[in-house]
Amino acid sequence: MLSTILVANRGEIAARIIRTVHDMGLRAVAVYADQDIDSPAIGLADEAYALGGATISETYLNGDRILEIAKQAGADAIHPGYGFLSEVPEFADAVAEAGIAWIGPKGSTITQLGDKIGARRTAHAAGVSPVPGTNDPVKSVEEIRSFASAHGFPIVAKRSDGGGGRGIVVLRSEADVDEFEARYGGKGGDLGAYFLEKFVESARHVETQCMADSHGNFAVVSTRDCSVQRRNQKLIEEAPSPFMPTGAEETMRAWSESLFRQTDYVGLGTCEFLLDSDGSVYFLEVNPRLQVEHTVSEEVTGLDLVAEQIRIASGEELSPVPEVRGHSIELRITSEDPGADLVPTAGTISALEWPTGHGIRVETGVRIGDTVSPDFDSMIAKLIVTGPDRPTTIARCLRALKELTIEGIATPKDLLASVLRHDDFAKDFTVGTRWMETKYLPNADLPAPFAGNQPGDNGDARRSFVAEIDGKRHSISLPAEFFAFSGNGHPAAPARPQQLRRTGGRSAAATTGAAAVAADGVLSAPIQSIVVRIAVEVGQKVEKGDVLLVLESMKMEKYVHAPSAGTVSEIYVSQAQNIPAHTPLIKLEEDQ
Repeated sequence: MLSTILVANRGEIAARIIRTVHDMGLRAVAVYADQDIDSPAIGLADEAYALGGATISETYLNGDRILEIAKQAGADAIHPGYGFLSEVPEFADAVAEAGIAWIGPKGSTITQLGDKIGARRTAHAAGVSPVPGTNDPVKSVEEIRSFASAHGFPIVAKRSDGGGGRGIVVLRSEADVDEFEARYGGKGGDLGAYFLEKFVESARHVETQCMADSHGNFAVVSTRDCSVQRRNQKLIEEAPSPFMPTGAEETMRAWSESLFRQTDYVGLGTCEFLLDSDGSVYFLEVNPRLQVEHTVSEEVTGLDLVAEQIRIASGEELSPVPEVRGHSIELRITSEDPGADLVPTAGTISALEWPTGHGIRVETGVRIGDTVSPDFDSMIAKLIVTGPDRPTTIARCLRALKELTIEGIATPKDLLASVLRHDDFAKDFTVGTRWMETKYLPNADLPAPFAGNQPGDNGDARRSFVAEIDGKRHSISLPAEFFAFSGNGHPAAPARPQQLRRTGGRSAAATTGAAAVAADGVLSAPIQSIVVRIAVEVGQKVEKGDVLLVLESMKMEKYVHAPSAGTVSEIYVSQAQNIPAHTPLIKLEEDQ
């Protein structure tokens, strides 16, 4: 059995892993970026070491530094959690070469499955059917047109290296193909990073939680449904997958085992599938790591999947898989603003109270007073709710969300409650992966954009208080501006109230994502994001509307266009850089 495990991650998943390490009587070593030194996960560890930096590349993606710390701390295993280095085969190999156990599948397995084109080829070799598509990168726009002619619109272009739903472009017409060519086929483009698939319009997203040991044992722990998504990112996950048509689960289980056998897979992993409205099953991908939503599979079986990972890495056999009982739903609590197209927000948590009671599990990496940083992922907690059946679990979810209090940052908790109440989800389950964007959000009653504080601010965006009106108790939440005081100590007249609710369409400010342009011609980032592509260079002349940069935030691409004709005089950012909102991007000297 292993003795000391370094957790190469942060936030709620680091805390979750450390707790299991301690449950097993082992030592946990944590690593941290500068801004995480006082985070709850770090406080749980037996030892914690500084990575020495504040950016992703300097810290949680710095494999050399993590290996150096592992040797210094005497760790005999590294658990990568999810994200960061969890699916980097070179790092998995480097860990093994250093004589340290890698808690995950070996590098050769990740290589076969981590790249989406490679995964399609592996699926064919294993006798598993992916969505109809290409098994090679796109070589030209003519190839896209030919594929569309053969299969019909809509089709989808996917980045081969686009994990977690990133790099997906749906093409519904010849005009979309033209736009795709303009964005990715010209200077600085990366057309060859994409492959093509027929777009399955009304499919559900169903997955199998799988595990295999070095003794040849394989098991499916449970199925999960993750169809409630926006921009290909999951919002709600549940186990077991409900309302499965005859034969679909059996197909998924058989295909999952074939994929694991084909790749000599040892460890935990998730096989993801599309379930079409006609009952057809298509393979999507294998995630060779622990999934965010692994918790619901644990709740309906009683297994600790992190413990299973450690057991497998120690050379032990799988634990028996108990029969699935009851139902479990996971709600992702993120620092995202439903009133501004669910873009990430930052700020200081001024009030925080988690729900409790029967069937409630909370996994979080924050506490009251913490600053939510724009430097990393926006998920701050997972709320996992379990009951004897699906209707009871949904009712408990609604009760838990009502008890949940988070102030100082925007969260989607009210939006989640609305989805849970919707008949499409709660009764008929006619939810597919596009349901949020095509049916729910266009008709939803969403709040106005959140006017919260910024990191380091002490002021609250809203203030809540209890009042008695006509003998009845009311909980009231108002913008902080209502509590402003004038110079003579008396309450100032309230500022004109902002629109607190809006119905139907989206406000322009919330959705345009346009870069702010200063008087000196400097364009700044509208949101916290990653610089995906820089389409220009210093000295280049551009016309109004030309694409200057491509940003990505929560799997949504934002194109920064030239506000006028001019010349690029300075570029302040680099490709793959993670930037906070309002970061200067580029300076444009306007033509006179």
